[in-house]
Amino acid sequence: MASVLSSAQAMAVLSSAQVMAVLTVASFFALLCISQQGDPSSPSANYTFMKDAVHAPRMADYDYIIIGGGTAGCPLAATLSDRSRVLLLERGGSPYEDARVLSMAHFSDVLADTSASSPSQRFVSEDGVINSRPRVLGGGSCINAGFFTRAGAGYVRAAGWDPREVRAAYRWVEDVVAFRPALGPWQAAVRRGLLETGVIPDNGFTYDHIPGTKVGGSIFDEDGRRHTAADLLRYANQDGIDLYLRARVSRILFRYKGTKPVAEGVVYHDSRGNAHTAYLSPGAASEVILSAGALGSPQQLMLSGIGPADHLRSLGIDVVLDLPGVGQGMSDNPMNAIYVPSPSPVEVSLIQVVGITQFGSYIEGASGANWNSHPSGTQTQRPRNLGMFSPQTGQLATVPPKERTPEAIARAVEAMSQVPDAALRGGFILEKVLGPQSTGHLALRNLNPDDNPSVRFNYFAHPDDLRRCVAGISAIERVIRSRAFSRFTYPNFAFPAALNVTADFPVNTLYRRGGGDPRALEQFCRDTVMTIWHYHGGCQVGRVVDRNYKVLGVEALRVIDGSTFNASPGTNPQATVMMLGRYMGVKLLKERMLLEP
Repeated sequence: MASVLSSAQAMAVLSSAQVMAVLTVASFFALLCISQQGDPSSPSANYTFMKDAVHAPRMADYDYIIIGGGTAGCPLAATLSDRSRVLLLERGGSPYEDARVLSMAHFSDVLADTSASSPSQRFVSEDGVINSRPRVLGGGSCINAGFFTRAGAGYVRAAGWDPREVRAAYRWVEDVVAFRPALGPWQAAVRRGLLETGVIPDNGFTYDHIPGTKVGGSIFDEDGRRHTAADLLRYANQDGIDLYLRARVSRILFRYKGTKPVAEGVVYHDSRGNAHTAYLSPGAASEVILSAGALGSPQQLMLSGIGPADHLRSLGIDVVLDLPGVGQGMSDNPMNAIYVPSPSPVEVSLIQVVGITQFGSYIEGASGANWNSHPSGTQTQRPRNLGMFSPQTGQLATVPPKERTPEAIARAVEAMSQVPDAALRGGFILEKVLGPQSTGHLALRNLNPDDNPSVRFNYFAHPDDLRRCVAGISAIERVIRSRAFSRFTYPNFAFPAALNVTADFPVNTLYRRGGGDPRALEQFCRDTVMTIWHYHGGCQVGRVVDRNYKVLGVEALRVIDGSTFNASPGTNPQATVMMLGRYMGVKLLKERMLLEP
């Protein structure tokens, strides 16, 4: 295990430029806010079926009502529209009306936007880790780092999916949103370093999840333009779908068959506060489908009266069904990163290379030429925006919460703006934990569907997760010290010093007193834990839904999204969530053909 130097020793080892760099870089996600050359604009999608909810009828009937136009909801709706009437309700706006969403250059602008209309809705878990919940058509695929990889064969078997249908669904998605990235020198060095240190074999470029080192896909094309799940709506039958934006579902409506609840529709409100009601059309195949994500789907079930009865009653909610598993099993893959100041220029890149280790940790890298937020080709000086962990957001981990005043934040912003560009040259190598095995829970704070629920992920509560993090940090050290990576490290680079300084990054709201006390790698993992937006659970198979994603004890209601996962698939779940939307859409259409006269 690597020893960790005191703060004074760390400063003595690093050069002044390196110290300035590592002290002012906020986190791995700060890296992702870099600007690059290219046209940030994207053409608007010509979806004639997409309208603001203010234009929705006060009452209408549909074969399928899908709550949530996110990573699963868009491909699901597109597929079902082929042979049925579909209503897709999205609480946010369109990614095509916000150029920031579709441009890598403005990645962090979306994450740092805390306005009520932002595509990214900030939430801080009860663990103290800052996160972002999507509020836009296309869901998480509109705000994440874009890595695209399939689930492993074992995951597919455990889920009970048909492998042939799964492959077909992945290809359907990949034809629209997945691209092969071109590796620059820094990413290539990460790849060679992984291979040199034993993360083998070399699997080349592949979407498949297999042990070793590989280049994965990206939803960013060669021009840095993001392609999202919303793009999959191009497959939709425009006569078979109504899509309403800024449609906030307040509750699911139920009738009863004997004592068993049966979903029959939903009530939603537009941005003016007007209420609209959508009902299911008559027929055994008609269903309400929740695709609102790991936070939204369990939250919506509870608001509609399905969940732990005592919790619902405490908020005055009439209990439709006591289902204790709703909101349980919440997980997020913990991520930790090491900043590597570089003597050589570093290309702009998001995650492209991954090392899938035998010890249950994934090693990845991301990089950037600089962290200036100044528009390319201009001399305009404005404060650097380091994304969701910048001083502008007030997340200063080394400042106690009560002292995070506007004046303190303003001073931090000004100090950051004075750092020379050359000092912010480098990149991050990160590790994230397989699974994970640690789980938490979600609960309602109030009855407002727009407000974030309370969620705790219990990072590193399971000892195996902590063990994997420690092994991953040690693997990062080996990569940094490899011959393949020598071009991007200073001769006097000291890994223990980097750990100590990295531990002071404001990556979460945990207050760390410092004081130069030595820190073991276990404590480093706990202190510097971050999200990588892989939260899942809350409506898990076996606890809330069956293997066909039908809600237990209820008819005509399913959940189809990442909230049903017991573990995160592959090294990034978004490809599998999109695949699941297509996969289940095809399956439901086949079932409908059998049920229709």
